[in-house]
Amino acid sequence: MVPDREKNSINISAPSAAVDIAFSRVFNVADAFIDRHIREGRSNKRALLTQSIEVTYGELASRVAQSGNALRALELKRGDRVLIVSVDCPEFFYVFWGAIKAGFIPVPVNTQLKVSDYEHLIADSGCAAVFHHCPNSAQVCKAIELGVQRHVLNKERLLSLMETSSNQLDPVETGPDDDCFWLYSSGSTGQPKGVVHAHKDMVVTSMRYGEGVLGIRSDDLVFCASKLFFSYGFGGGMTFPLWAGATVALSEELPSADMAFRMISAYRPSVYFGVPTLYANQIHVAEQHACDLSSIRIAASAGEALPAAIYRKWNERFGISILDGIGSTEVLHIFISNRVDKVKPGTSGYPVPGYEVKVVDADRNALGPNQVGLLLVKGQSNARCYWNSPEKTAATMCGEWLNTGDMYSYDEEGCFISAGRADDMIKVGGMWCSPLEIEAAILTHPDVLEAAVVGQTDDDGLLKPAAYLVLKAGREVSDAVRTELQQFCKSQLAGFKYPRWIYFLNELPKTVTGKIQRFRLRRANAPSLSPSR
Repeated sequence: MVPDREKNSINISAPSAAVDIAFSRVFNVADAFIDRHIREGRSNKRALLTQSIEVTYGELASRVAQSGNALRALELKRGDRVLIVSVDCPEFFYVFWGAIKAGFIPVPVNTQLKVSDYEHLIADSGCAAVFHHCPNSAQVCKAIELGVQRHVLNKERLLSLMETSSNQLDPVETGPDDDCFWLYSSGSTGQPKGVVHAHKDMVVTSMRYGEGVLGIRSDDLVFCASKLFFSYGFGGGMTFPLWAGATVALSEELPSADMAFRMISAYRPSVYFGVPTLYANQIHVAEQHACDLSSIRIAASAGEALPAAIYRKWNERFGISILDGIGSTEVLHIFISNRVDKVKPGTSGYPVPGYEVKVVDADRNALGPNQVGLLLVKGQSNARCYWNSPEKTAATMCGEWLNTGDMYSYDEEGCFISAGRADDMIKVGGMWCSPLEIEAAILTHPDVLEAAVVGQTDDDGLLKPAAYLVLKAGREVSDAVRTELQQFCKSQLAGFKYPRWIYFLNELPKTVTGKIQRFRLRRANAPSLSPSR
């Protein structure tokens, strides 16, 4: 037996960038994120806030234990998966951490899918239980009916089982490298894939980025507009504030500028997580109405590259810098980021201490400054594998290095600049150009709200840039506007990079997390994608 004092221990002091974070041999991460706060005297401190309820750290610990015991009462076996299809609410926390503490593997998934999608997720994960609490629950239940019988818990049944369960639960003895939880990838180029993470991974990202880069503290109130099932929202809306002993404000609504402003007004967060599309929409709303963001000391962004134009407009209007970065589900969170005291607009910033990154060519040779290549990352939070996908695992998890699928360069100061996804790059006249560079130029035009650029073949079968734009409200679409925008691009970019076609849409196709789905633009004609007025 391992002595109690040696269980779940961790080197809490900020580790050197060159030294891995040290864990005890027996380590269950639910103890580090939940029970630790009771030992450190935070029982009466607010952990979670919603419109209708406040949950202290003491209450959270009690309900996590009750949830874990309720799952045990269903006679689940150690390592069984528990699918979570839930809006951002306290019950999400109870099931997620209760499952981990009891030895099960929680698997949060997208709440905005269809029956066929949930059929795939249920079958692929082989889950033994499903917790659902979202507007899309009917789709989830239909998918469950079509498959093998599982234990099914809605919010009412979960709370009922918890009421009769003990609020005492010793964490199952696991190791830091044991499988702990899964997150499913976005599936933008196929079916979503289960990304398998270990007990140590949430600690690593919380210490390296949440604490080390953002400096989240116990006196912070944190609001993340992105949802918990999305790796960016998972960190910003749950693991980073919990690690710090901070307070989290939760909204069950999907992200929108109106929702974000209402939450900021109601809870006055000091730390705010958004994505580039949301920041752009908030700027547009703020042009029409006064918005007070004075409580925010840190604003973070990820999901896709933040254009310099959006950064500057936000900073000019609100006086707040946005710390853009890049992360991935496979690394769990951000591994390159701008810093509070060092921001370069239009870039992803600098490697997060504790992570190594490199840019390589097609033969995996390291490239020098200002050369565009494939971005690889090595860090202690890299996922073990994709579930049930050995070929994809072999292609992505390349030994200690992980292939991000992103094209990047870096400058002489070691600042990294995104060139887009590898499959988004456009070769024009034998020269590579980045859709993000073209989009960034277009977004500096005062009439443009959103932009996405993809490759399109001309009459000669040659690939050229095509731009899909959303104009600001009140701007009229016309051939004259199209010509004006093309001329504007020519004045901002090298000649071969200007968009040969410009299409106007009411909205760009996006994932529920706000990421633009360029693959839909590549394979569709503009008129089928909500053409503009």
